[in-house]
Amino acid sequence: MKKCVENLATSKITGGRRHPLRTRRKYEIDRYPNEPINGAQVTITRRVRGNNRKTALKTIDFVNLSTGDAKVKKTKILKVLENATNNDYKRRGIITKGAILEIQEGKCRIVSKPGQNGIVNAVLLKE
Repeated sequence: MKKCVENLATSKITGGRRHPLRTRRKYEIDRYPNEPINGAQVTITRRVRGNNRKTALKTIDFVNLSTGDAKVKKTKILKVLENATNNDYKRRGIITKGAILEIQEGKCRIVSKPGQNGIVNAVLLKE
């Protein structure tokens, strides 16, 4: 989760309390992280700042695979092999940007943000 960047309530070097000059703003609130996993496709839409919408994935079973020769094809996800974001994500099978997946063609790396964009794009890794 994102940390509060405004740092409103800190302590002094002496250990005393430092009282904030203002309260937190609505745009500084945080949400629970959306963690897409392997399964039949389920999406959710949520309202974000500026009355915009974000379509997020809860579960997904296919990936748009770019093979490198200007062709994209839809391929089934078998499992999550590696996730540098968090060691726990690998064990739980969470799909995030940069995750290495095992697919029918071999291995691929995710280049999109499935928890924010609602799509999984990947590039094929050379063996």
